[in-house]
Amino acid sequence: MAAVRFPLGQVVATPGALAALAQSRERPEKFLTRHQSGDWGDLCEEDCSLNKAALVNGSRLLSAYQTANGTRVWIITEAEDDKGIRRSTCILLPEDY
Repeated sequence: MAAVRFPLGQVVATPGALAALAQSRERPEKFLTRHQSGDWGDLCEEDCSLNKAALVNGSRLLSAYQTANGTRVWIITEAEDDKGIRRSTCILLPEDY
């Protein structure tokens, strides 16, 4: 099991993301575990660098994954303050943003 790098806080998901996961027969935990361990999925180098900095400065974290049937899913863990406190994480489709 990968090391946990930050707290998720309360986890929520949009109806679209839940439907996409159900269609692909994948559980949210699969992607949440990757996100929380620092596997950012399909992000460009710049976004990966922003996440690396966010682990230090406490800002927002973003991951992007594809389900087994090719639907793109984002996971965003919001920053609450500059001390690394994160109280919520949302699983969503890009069009839900």
